[in-house]
Amino acid sequence: MKQWVLKRLRDEANLTQKEFAEKIGMTPYSYNRKENGKTAFADYEMFKIRNFFDKPIDDIFLDSDCNEVAIKEAK
Repeated sequence: MKQWVLKRLRDEANLTQKEFAEKIGMTPYSYNRKENGKTAFADYEMFKIRNFFDKPIDDIFLDSDCNEVAIKEAK
């Protein structure tokens, strides 16, 4: 996961980890561990984050080289 993308988006929205966690229905402790890559986000949490930022999940959670590999394999 690209933690820096999620952190940048959260910072651009002027939200602390605690504020953002509450907006998406998570505890601040759980969100902190997930944003910092210590545990993984559940699928439904990724969809909540995608909806909040109105961005594709790939742009938030997948490394760019993962996208390139998927495109090559699809051809």
